[in-house]
Amino acid sequence: MAVPILLLLIGLVLLVKGADWLVDGASVLAKKRNVSDLAIGLTIVAFGTSAPELVVNVVAASGNYPDIVFGNIIGSNNFNLFVILGLSGLIIPLSVQSSTVWKEIPYSLFAAIVVLVMVNNFLLSGGMDISRMDAGILLVLFAAFLYYVATQLKTEEGGEKMEVKDYSQLKIWTLILIGLGGLVLGGKLVVDNAVSMAQSLGVSEKIIGLTIVAAGTSLPELATSVVAAYRKNTDIAIGNIIGSNIFNIFLILGVSGMVRPLEFNPSFNTDIYILMGGTIFLFLAMFTGKRKKLDRWEAFILLATYLLYTGYLVGMES
Repeated sequence: MAVPILLLLIGLVLLVKGADWLVDGASVLAKKRNVSDLAIGLTIVAFGTSAPELVVNVVAASGNYPDIVFGNIIGSNNFNLFVILGLSGLIIPLSVQSSTVWKEIPYSLFAAIVVLVMVNNFLLSGGMDISRMDAGILLVLFAAFLYYVATQLKTEEGGEKMEVKDYSQLKIWTLILIGLGGLVLGGKLVVDNAVSMAQSLGVSEKIIGLTIVAAGTSLPELATSVVAAYRKNTDIAIGNIIGSNIFNIFLILGVSGMVRPLEFNPSFNTDIYILMGGTIFLFLAMFTGKRKKLDRWEAFILLATYLLYTGYLVGMES
């Protein structure tokens, strides 16, 4: 057990440092190219921090472990929304741009609804699964999201004024690439060893997916958003989470379904409903207290909800 624990700790260090380097490189790149922090958070940072989910899910789909696939995606999105935004919002109230309120948050809710409809076959007859046709639709919707982000890159101004370091192009891309490498390697070390430890304790595949794997692959988002919040770069803190949740469903679940059709366990429906409820709460939070801002008390509600639900899951398992 000592070796998995050591590798788990090494993975955590790689995740934290990788996220730090990635935020540094991405922030400077955004300013040098005169694009907003929000746009860079929705693209480079979101894709980079979603890389561990992609690696884990491709491996899980290839091995025909659908509960790991769905647990990782749904669990990661819930962890992102409730824990990471909760912690980030406790560090500093998160100001949110109008485009995030009216476009990105609703689009992330739309993504959850699409998955709910697909896996339960509300519109078409058939089994409860993600077929390759469903996966293709998810990837088309992901392409539509990328098109939207591309239009944002062209039309948005530079975003919030912030002091950035004067890095050369070589140093910027070195930071981004090393950061991505650290995230992927660190995420894999964390997940592999956490799963090994959990399986030795007889925990079910679904619970492993929803908790240990989801939290492990979401550590890059946690590190990136907490670092960004600490630096008062709230656009990257929240843009990273919303962008990652959209990436997870449309890109990662789409790629996973292309690797192998995925049978759906209907017990995951509850977790999808919780994801939808949390997203609706985030949207409504933009109109309570200070407008277009996630206040600390709202962030606390998100975090407390996740802790209560996780406690419920573990209690049901035992």
